[in-house]
Amino acid sequence: MLNRPILDNAHLSPAVQATLENFHPDIVREVQEAVARDRVVIVGMRLNEACTKARKLMDANGVAHTYLEYGGYFSEWRRRLALKMWTGWPTFPMVFVRGTLVGGASDAKKAFDDGTIKALLEAP
Repeated sequence: MLNRPILDNAHLSPAVQATLENFHPDIVREVQEAVARDRVVIVGMRLNEACTKARKLMDANGVAHTYLEYGGYFSEWRRRLALKMWTGWPTFPMVFVRGTLVGGASDAKKAFDDGTIKALLEAP
């Protein structure tokens, strides 16, 4: 069981709650819809070598994937922050397989090597 500390709503003022609820919900919704719809989704950003590695890993293993790219190092960082807040994952890319966040590029490589991705893709 994940024990990641998240400040509970009882300790957030109503104004803060409203700000969090309205913090770029469009990007979160777009990724949620892609993750629900597509078997493999990679969320990344321009000029990030790890994002390129994740895409090449899928290609090399013959795994079709959807790639969603949001800005680069100097743009759209606030929108990407909404994704970090939603997932709790601190970096890009974010690799989702059948709705499960498997991590970034190096995590996806490990998940291929240990059979985790294969099992997720073959699960009913």
